Amino acid sequence: MTAPFITRFAPSPNGELHLGHALSALTAFDMARRYGGQFILRIEDIDVQRTREQHVAGICDDLRWLGIEWDGPLLRQSVRFDAYREATQRLQDLGVLYPCFATRSEIEAAAAGRHTGTDPDGSPLYPGLCKNLSASEIAHRTASGEPYCLRLDMDLALEAANAMSKGRPLVFGEWTGEYSNPPSMVTADPARWGDAVIVRKDTPASYHLAVVVDDAMQGITHVIRGRDLYAATGLHRLLQVLLDIPEPVYHHHRLLLDAAGRKLSKSIGSTSLRSLRQAGTTPAEIRQLVGLPPAPA
Repeated sequence: MTAPFITRFAPSPNGELHLGHALSALTAFDMARRYGGQFILRIEDIDVQRTREQHVAGICDDLRWLGIEWDGPLLRQSVRFDAYREATQRLQDLGVLYPCFATRSEIEAAAAGRHTGTDPDGSPLYPGLCKNLSASEIAHRTASGEPYCLRLDMDLALEAANAMSKGRPLVFGEWTGEYSNPPSMVTADPARWGDAVIVRKDTPASYHLAVVVDDAMQGITHVIRGRDLYAATGLHRLLQVLLDIPEPVYHHHRLLLDAAGRKLSKSIGSTSLRSLRQAGTTPAEIRQLVGLPPAPA
């Protein structure tokens, strides 16, 4: 096999890893080793207010305890702000971004009144409160220091992407089998996200922008992540076309659920790997708990 295989695990350091993280990290690590590739660790700490250094150290400790070693240095998104600003400028040059000054409560109230529906994450679709502001109003509000995010004008973005790709369908490769087999081609549907936030009010990027920029910079060939991010792939493919950066192949693995059918997460207090380790659980037992075979010899 001559084609490269480079994948990554990219947790946020705002809490301790749980079994869902273990499934994702072990799946990516096992595939990288199976196919003679590389496994990269990236810390998604663009939200500096919620980042805790003890969680960065804890992530590294948990991964090493699981038997996972990453290739190359750890990358932190907090050192990549200039790269995100450069990508933002490219999108602005295409004319597909606009400032939004609306608060969350204003958006929720307007969306409810207009019955806009929700995006794949369940948030109200943006009702266009600031989409048609005049240049003079934008200049006045920015000059006064009013905080704003940058949203993607979905209609204009789709038009621009269609022109840049010469009318080729927007698709992504979803890999479900052996590396030697071609991935299934899935039609991307970024319009489900409406005018998504690309640059947040408090940081120079959103998750969506940062992840595609960093995957391209690190040469990621295979993005291995949970099924909860499957819908986001459509938006990511759109950004990849607009930014003229390579597209990886995707593999969205199953999710682990708790007894109530909820996805394991930090927000609901799912049992951490650190707690399981302190209770005497072994790395081999973690693999059993997440439904993976024993580690390769």
